[in-house]
Amino acid sequence: MRNLIFILLLTLTLSCQNSKNEKANRNQNNSNDLIVESFHKKMDSLYNTGMFNGYSTTIVDTTGILYNKGFGYADLEHNKKYTEHTIINIASVSKVFIGVALLKAQELNYLNLNDPINKHLPFEVINPNFPEEVITVKHLATHTSAIVDTDQYMETCYVNLDNIPIEEGSKKKYELYYQNPSDDWKPLDAYLKKILVNNEEFYDASTFAKRKPGTKYEYSNIGAALCALVIESAVKKPFDKFTDQYIFKPLAMNATSWNFEEVDRSEYSKLYADDNLLPYYRILSYPDGGLITSSTDLGYFLQELIKGYSGKGNILEDDSYQELFKPQLEQKAFSEKKNKGFNVGFFLELEADYNEIGHTGGDPGVNSFMYFNTETKTGRILITNTDSQKENSGEVFYGIWNTLVEYKTH
Repeated sequence: MRNLIFILLLTLTLSCQNSKNEKANRNQNNSNDLIVESFHKKMDSLYNTGMFNGYSTTIVDTTGILYNKGFGYADLEHNKKYTEHTIINIASVSKVFIGVALLKAQELNYLNLNDPINKHLPFEVINPNFPEEVITVKHLATHTSAIVDTDQYMETCYVNLDNIPIEEGSKKKYELYYQNPSDDWKPLDAYLKKILVNNEEFYDASTFAKRKPGTKYEYSNIGAALCALVIESAVKKPFDKFTDQYIFKPLAMNATSWNFEEVDRSEYSKLYADDNLLPYYRILSYPDGGLITSSTDLGYFLQELIKGYSGKGNILEDDSYQELFKPQLEQKAFSEKKNKGFNVGFFLELEADYNEIGHTGGDPGVNSFMYFNTETKTGRILITNTDSQKENSGEVFYGIWNTLVEYKTH
């Protein structure tokens, strides 16, 4: 009898406890629903400001994609929606792939980070101000090579693919950025040789700063492209094919390519300066900003970076990932404009003050951000198809970006 009473009391206690747990779970679910609902309202409100024609937002962690949504239009004229599968060139976020490819090439014993670049290049690159100083692969990967961007570079690297005029509203800003359409699609090595070798067509001595390599940080697109050529020359395979083999295919990035001919053009977003249509373009120094991808595919890549940071990566060994994310420079290498928590990995920006690692990008008609938080192990992506000159456009862009933090925090 006592056993029966005990069992009845235990059952009653457990029943009450389960009821409390269920109520707590319902309250927690209701709270989460309210948070998610508030997030969606904020995102819709930010889109409705009309600052950007179309964009995509993505949140990931080590388990996969947590949130992935497109807003607005990929094509205003045809009312085509911008979705998570829309593809677009992602500007300088592309450089992160150079860093990963570089560490993979070192793993495969094709090169070493401390190698002189002229050990691998098909032509010799010499700083005329310091002709005896060696430029290393690591100098290129940390933007300390003393090879800098010039107007000559900016005015020759974009090729107009559409043969459409740049509309009057955008002409002042963009007309210098586009070469005329041409069948002369220069290979990476041919273009860089014209820029970097004395007496070649686009050579400008001011491409080489008057300081020794390895002494100062100065962000360099042309230096990043040259690093990709070093990889290409060392592995004896075109850079686009190397990254496809060791990055895109292993991560199932099936909508991603460096080449227009290899992507579904029907999924490609139009590019805009406010409401003015911009031509499609090809970047002759393509590794520094020409990767074409979707927010979904880029989410797979960001997930892999977070896994690599956590010691669980798949496409690089742990030692390589540690090298990729390690602060590479001393503070004296940076100008006073950089905060003290800023440093660089290999084509990655390390923001210690904010516990963030990633990269930003900007090209005609494109703005892109990709970062992950080193404490929460979650990452976010924002890609827009609009260069907006409207008042408060920057405030709205960062409003979207910061709202993504709210979602992943909860």
